[in-house]
Amino acid sequence: MVSQTETGSGRPYSPAQVRRLTDFDLTLPALGLLILFFVLPVAMLLTRSVTEPVPGLGNYAELLGSSTYLRIFANTFIVSGLVTLVSLLIGFPVAWALAIMPNRAASIVFAILLLSMWTNLLARTYAWMVLLQRTGVINKMLLGMGLIDTPLPLVNNLTGVTIGMTYIMLPFIILPLYGVIRKIDPAILQAAALCGANRWQSLVRVLLPLAMPGMAAGALMVFVMSLGYFVTPALLGGTSNMMLAELIAQFVQSLVNWGMGGAAALVLLVVTLALYAVQLRFFGTNRMGGR
Repeated sequence: MVSQTETGSGRPYSPAQVRRLTDFDLTLPALGLLILFFVLPVAMLLTRSVTEPVPGLGNYAELLGSSTYLRIFANTFIVSGLVTLVSLLIGFPVAWALAIMPNRAASIVFAILLLSMWTNLLARTYAWMVLLQRTGVINKMLLGMGLIDTPLPLVNNLTGVTIGMTYIMLPFIILPLYGVIRKIDPAILQAAALCGANRWQSLVRVLLPLAMPGMAAGALMVFVMSLGYFVTPALLGGTSNMMLAELIAQFVQSLVNWGMGGAAALVLLVVTLALYAVQLRFFGTNRMGGR
């Protein structure tokens, strides 16, 4: 009887051949699910963008030639960029503090971060609506301290969207940064100090370059997620400050215009893939993982 590790001619498979067969077989179920539930639906949607209502690129011409739609694109990229920048400015000190604080205190902060991630998104967004409204806690505190004379308009505009989304996105940039900073050898910073570098020089010339892969990975994640976010912009921004995900939902659900919805979705997909390609070009998969 020929063993399972033998070829049809009776010659045994080499270990490399057995390993390749095993790896390929293990990936087949995942590839099948990916093709069935992601690739095919996306391909069908994108096909409709060039076939409905008539074949051609009319949907893309209308989408990119309208000042209204271009303003929605501008809103989307401005808010996503601001959210990414503010998340980096807040997330880096938090990740650094987590890396150097005692384990017990770090565990408490981690529990707070995870609790914020696990809390229902809709509940968190409604909480920010309460906090940011003209009679909310934030405006009352500012009025009570005499910092403002009239309540600030913090909802139904891009300011409220930026604040709400920054709060939601912070864990997604803190966790990658924390993983990278934890792997930095403290002796490197000590060596910089021994060479005469002050704290600012150590931060700019040593810590930031070493943490750059984690910053890039977290920034890409936050920016891409912000581009396609729907719930928070819809509730805190209002119809006059629509973003791209809301536009796609309106095309598909309200107007039943699958062609325009598919065109907008393709633009979003192309931007996302382009950003990922740029990051792979400059950092690579190993450096993004902190290795």
